[in-house]
Parts: sequence; structure tokens; C-alpha cells
Amino acid sequence: MNSLRRGFANLRTLMDSHAAAPHSEQNNNLENPAADRGALTGASSSQQFLHVECQVTVAAATRVKIHVSTVDPYDVRKLCSTQIVKRSEDGEFRASICCSIDPKLQHHSRMEVRVYREDDLRSHSSRSCLGFTSFSIRDLLRSKEPRCSLKLRTMDGVDEVGDMTVSRLQLEEETEDKSAENKSAVLCDALHGSVQDKENSPMMRAALCSQVCKLYRFQTEDHRWLLVREQMSETPLSFSLPKQLLSVLIREHTDRVEEVNALGDLSPHWDGLRHDAVAHSHQLIGCYQQTQAEIHRLSTASCFKASSSKSDRHLQFIPTNLHCQRMEVTDPGSSGVWYEVVTFGAPADHHQAFKHGGLKRLLSKHTDHTHSSAPFSRDELCRAKRLLAAASQLQPLIFGLAEQLLSVSMEVNPNRLQDVLDDLREQTSLFIQALNDDLVKVALQDMSSRTCSSTHLHSNGLLCEVSPGDQEGAPRPQDDKENREDEWDRTWVNIGKSLDCITDMVERLQERQRHLQEQQESTKSQHTASPSSFSSSSSWQEQLLPLVVTLRDCVREAVTTARAAMTFVVLQGAVAATVAQGPTQIVQRRHAVFSQGLSAIVCGFMLKLFGGLEDPEFLQQLLSVGILAQFEGLLSTYGEEVGMLEDMEVGVADLSSLAFAVTEAQSERPDDLQPTLTGAWGGFVVEVPLPSESFRSLPEELKAGRLIRVEPVLFNIGINQHQSLAERFGDSSLQERVNQQSCERLKAYCNKLREKLPNMAGIQSLSDLLSSLDRSMESKKRKNVEVLWLAASVCRKVNGVRLTSCKSAKDRTAMSVTLEQCSILREQHTLSQQQFSSALDNMRRDGCRTENVQKNIGTRKFAFSSVQLLTFPKLYRPPDGSYG
Repeated sequence: MNSLRRGFANLRTLMDSHAAAPHSEQNNNLENPAADRGALTGASSSQQFLHVECQVTVAAATRVKIHVSTVDPYDVRKLCSTQIVKRSEDGEFRASICCSIDPKLQHHSRMEVRVYREDDLRSHSSRSCLGFTSFSIRDLLRSKEPRCSLKLRTMDGVDEVGDMTVSRLQLEEETEDKSAENKSAVLCDALHGSVQDKENSPMMRAALCSQVCKLYRFQTEDHRWLLVREQMSETPLSFSLPKQLLSVLIREHTDRVEEVNALGDLSPHWDGLRHDAVAHSHQLIGCYQQTQAEIHRLSTASCFKASSSKSDRHLQFIPTNLHCQRMEVTDPGSSGVWYEVVTFGAPADHHQAFKHGGLKRLLSKHTDHTHSSAPFSRDELCRAKRLLAAASQLQPLIFGLAEQLLSVSMEVNPNRLQDVLDDLREQTSLFIQALNDDLVKVALQDMSSRTCSSTHLHSNGLLCEVSPGDQEGAPRPQDDKENREDEWDRTWVNIGKSLDCITDMVERLQERQRHLQEQQESTKSQHTASPSSFSSSSSWQEQLLPLVVTLRDCVREAVTTARAAMTFVVLQGAVAATVAQGPTQIVQRRHAVFSQGLSAIVCGFMLKLFGGLEDPEFLQQLLSVGILAQFEGLLSTYGEEVGMLEDMEVGVADLSSLAFAVTEAQSERPDDLQPTLTGAWGGFVVEVPLPSESFRSLPEELKAGRLIRVEPVLFNIGINQHQSLAERFGDSSLQERVNQQSCERLKAYCNKLREKLPNMAGIQSLSDLLSSLDRSMESKKRKNVEVLWLAASVCRKVNGVRLTSCKSAKDRTAMSVTLEQCSILREQHTLSQQQFSSALDNMRRDGCRTENVQKNIGTRKFAFSSVQLLTFPKLYRPPDGSYG
């Protein structure tokens, strides 16, 4: 039994792959907790395993591959484990493999063990199989003996190539006393409870689906056992958020077309700008509607875009190979701790490719050829629209009241005249308040600075340009700008004076009428009263008419100037949001890259939020400084991947305009817990709904809709053979600039966090980590992956979202994620140094990332060659047999 314990301990890992079980009618699949419990505990309350020991003797081989799999009654094979074994000093190949027993396999299934020559380039067929044996799982479990011995024979059954011993093990057999046995049982129950209570909650089903899990057990430095649960999940956000983004963009451009068309007739110059903006928007609307229809058709059957589809035109907006990689670590006697990394292909537009570079270079070239001043802000555009609406509404009211004033003056009714005058004064005051805006002055200044020719404002409010050669004594632009500002100020002075003159005239007429009435009462003469009244009414209208005409002229001039200026603002806003952004290909590229990053960062934020709902310190951090999102790139700065990195740089920077808001869900149905996207480009808000019970426990600021800002940073270190070429013969300045800028933003975020929350746990250790990051960046080492490790450590320290990318997130990303998981086990959970390498190899050979490769390209081998791996940093090299 001691030898069995030693063999079990040397294995270091217990692996069990679970197929995702249907959970709801929405096809948001989470693994079945009951099935998981059965896989852990076996048929009884104790967990059962099969321990396979092989001893193979093959003359013509240097390495062999040993496959252990189960075969159900329908001849469906399921891989349990694979090991690559080197020849020992005595010339034999020895392997020790342990597999957990699924209760479904105990009665009618068999287990097969096959040995292949690893250096055989042919596929694993019957010809390349060196040895084979199989046995009934039921017979072994029913046998009174705890083990049985079998012979490995060639496929024809003639020759023996080795021996195999299969043993039954239970979880209690590795413990020395009853207390240790109880701890093991508690350990299993704690894991099951975690799956049942939290991982299967409606919130998690809204964020994750189609999970794949692997289980490991590793020994710590103090000889405790860690139960490690590795989980890789797809997310429905891969398709749902891009669809929402497309809808918002379509609506935004449709509204813009309606706004500029509502400006009415314009001069040829401004009408040309409007035509360009409308054509630009129509082209994007048509393209996005086609893309949206195709995505909607595909999203009904999948939540996943494989790496082989990354160049698909209709899938530009969908992130490539987006998964959430999670690891739960459970110590005996304690609850599990979760660590998450979101993995996805670097956000880039593979459909348009990178012949002319990525977004950074394309936008730089476009900016160099565009000489335009800073566009008006979103608030200024809204004010301009309000001013136009106010002018259209108030000018007719003022003109109508002015006409009514003249009509009432014919009645010689002082009270009626006063009422109309009061209405006129009120509407004119509202008119002045609405249109006397500094934005008009700013627009007039900008109009003057953009046009070298003189301009003329027509009475209908349209702006028409006149060439200086066609107009003698045309003013200089600076003089014209000053004249316009002076005229604008004089306009409001004239409106005020005109209204005052009308008021004074009405008061004089009213006073005159009172005198006439007094005279009539004194003389009691009815014959003179009528001619006096007629003469008075005629005199009133004649005296008010020129004053009313002056007021209307002043109001018309104010409306003309304001309408022209605000038309300019709205047009410039439309041009800035369309034509000024570059050709539609650049705009589409930018939107697509943003969309890919959006799905990833929202997924990461939701998991962080769900995990921190009971942490007041974390919730206060969200309110005070927002959430940090640390993107880790493994792209080289050579060839096409330079363009990908340029795309990714702009996409990550655009995410800084994103904000989150927490809302209360109407119910716990999956649809009601899905995040929704609102706002417009440059100011998107993602609303994350929570069930009522969770929402009520939030701080009042979050419940009131306080926005949570995002601080994205990007650190990139190329690790493959192309980066070796770039460092020796090319240029790595792009990578250096990206890392340096992100380092500054990271330090600014941490400083703000220290200022707002000085007593936050672990905040004091940030200074040392940031100093180490500075020193590492200054060292100028080649392939200095320490930069990535330190940046990731800072991110985890401040509860940030971790995201890792390479070209397609299946090979280099797998090396990074597994290294990060094992580093966490070593640093946070005292994984013994002796087991670090073994744990790393096991996760890479049989962990969730091999399932990821299978989903993408149909094989469980990483796409590396032995020559390529020679250029990789050592800790990023997979074990033998896991690549090819």
C-alpha cells in the first residue's frame, strides 16, 4: 500500500474532463453539479481512482506515448490521460497514470491502454501502435483483489512488449488517520458546494456557458494537498454584445442623417459637407445591417468563433476564441479561491488584413492629411440642437405676438394691449435666454478661422460664401471674426432696446388714453368721443408699427446668425463623426476592433463584480477609481503581428471611454440578466443587471446609477521566433512605447487608489511591485516576460480584470495562462518547487487548453515546432508530445 501511496503522490494530478450538461431551455450550458460530484466521489462516499502502472520494453524507440482511454458500450472513446515517456537508464519505459472513475463507466465500460512510438511521424493508427491491452472496469471494481496485472501485446496478439498493473484507489487510502480522512471528505464537499451554490447561479449562467473542467491535486511545501479545479468557459457575450453594438451604431448614424437633413436648404459648400456625411453614414448603415443579420443567424447555434474564422467578413465584430479561464484552489478545511483570466485572440481586423498596417498607422496617416480643428464636444452638439429647436419654436411665437399687438392697438383697449405686451416680453425673454449662448460665439469664431473667404448670412439663416475676388474691400478673416462677434453682441442690445421702446410707447399710449377718458367724462359729450377714439386708434398703430418692425428685424437677425452658427456646429459634428474619422474601411476596422475588446472586458468585469458583491472594499474601489483592465499581449513586432498590435493598441485605448452601471434585473431569467449597451460612440455605458437580492445589498451610489469607469492598459512582449527577428534585425519601438505608456497609466491608477483608499488590503505592497516593473522595463532585456508577470501581479493586487491575447489565443496564450496558474499556486498557495514543473506540464498536456486547441483546429496539439520553441522563453515551452 505504501508503494501505491508513493505512486499516487508522484502522479501529482487527477484529471477528469466533464462534458457540458444542458441546464436550461436557453442552451446556456453549465456542467451538471451532480455529475461533478459523482466524478469526484465515485459510487460511494469515498472517491475512487484507477492507478495504471506501465513498464514497456521496445527496442527501436527513444520515446513512447502512452494513451489511457475509456470505451463505452457504443464504442465511443474518451481520453483519460496521455503521457510522453523517455527511455530510462535500464532501457525500459515506465509511466504512472491515475484516472478518476465516472460512475457512468463502472458497469458496462472498458479501459484501453495503448502505447505508440512518439517519434513516428505517422498518425496514431493500428500500424503505429506498439502495444495494447484492455480490461473491464466493472470486473476490476468487483474483484476482491485491489489490483490486477496485464500484459501489453502487439496488435496481432503475438508478442509481449511490457507489463501493466492496475490498482483501485480511494481518496481515504492516501491519509494516515481518521482526521485526515475527514478533511478529504470535507474537501470534496466544499468543492461540490461551490459548484452548486455559486457556479450554477443565474448570474453565472448569464456570463458563462459550455464549460470544460479538469481536476488536479498538488502537494504543497508543508505536505498538504491542494485540490485545483481548472475551468474554461465560453460566454454568450461573444455574440450578444457585438449585436447590440451594431444596433447602436446603426441607430446613431440613422439619427445623424435625419439631423443633417432637417437643416433644410444650405449653401453649396455646406450642402456638400452634408452630402459627404450622409453618404458616409449610409454606407456604414448598409454594411452593418448585413453584418448584423449574419451574426444573428449564426448566434442562434453558437457562442464561439474559432480561430479558423477570424478572417470571416461577417464575423469582424465577434472576438476570436473568447473564453474565460478560471481556476479554483481549495485547501483542506477552507473554501475555494477563484482566479480568472479572459483569453481571446488579439482584437484586430483580420478580414481587412495588415498590408498597410494597423489602426495606429492608418489613423496617423489620415490625421496627417486632415487639417481640422478640434471637433465640438458631445455636450456642445446637444446644445446646438436645442438652440436650433428653440429658434424654430420661439421666433414664430414672437412674430405672432408682435402682429397681435398691432391688431389689439386698433381696439384702443389698454388692458388688452397690456396683456399682449406682457406675453411678448415673456417670450422675448425666453428667446434671449435660449439663444444668447456663448456657443454661438465659439461657432462664429471657428467659422471665421476655417474659411479664408468672406461669408454672408442670408435672412433665411443660411450661410453663403463669397470669394474675396468677387467682393471689393472684403474683410480679413481676423477682422471678420471680430465684426461677427460685435454684431452678435449688438443684436441682443438692439433686441432689448426695441422691446424697451415698444414698452415705453405702450405706456405713453395708455397714459394718453386715460387723459382722453377723463376729458370725455368731464364734458359728457358723446359727439366728440367717437372721432377722438378713431383718431387715437389710428395713431396707436402708426406709432407702434415701426417699433414692432424693428423688433422683428432684430429677432430675425439673431435667429439667422444663431441658426447659421448652430448649423455649422451640427454639420461639423456630423463630419467629425463620419468623414473626419477616415474612409469607411478605417471606421469599420475601428468599430470591429472595439467590439472584440468590448465582449472580453464586459465578461471579465461581470465575473469580478459577481465575485466581489460581498466585499465592501471592492465596491468602494469601483466607486472611487473604477476598474483596471490589464490586457496582456504576446504579439511579435514583426510582419503581420505588427498590424495586429497597432489594432489592439487603438482598441484598448478606445475602451477607456467605456463605463459600467449596475441595474436591478426584472427577474432571474437569463435574458433579464444579460448586459445591455447604451449611449453612443465615445460614450458607451454597459448596464449590468443583478438579481433584486444582490442589488439591494449594493452601496446607495451604485444603486443610484453611479458610473464605474474603466482604466485599460496594454502590456505586450513578443515571445516567438518572429520576435527574435524583430529584436535582431527589425524594430521593437512600438512595443516599447505601448508598454511605457501603459506603465504610466498603471502607476497613475495605483496612486489614485492609494489616495482614495489608503487602508485597502495589500495597497502598501504596490510600491515595490511598481518599482520592480520600472526596473524591468528599463533593463531592455530581450523577450522580457518579467514585465508581463509584474503587470499581472499588480492587476491582481488591485482586483483588476486580466485579459491575455496572442494571435488566436490557443497556443502562446495557453502557455501564458498555464504558467500564470502554476505561478499563483506557488506564490499564493505554497505549491512545492518540486511539483511546479510537473504541474505546469500536466496542465499543458491534459488541461483545459488542450480542449481549446481541439475546438479550434480539431487536434489536441499546440501549433509549435521544435525549432520554434528553441526561441521561446523556457517557461513558455510545452512538454514533449503536446505540440507538433
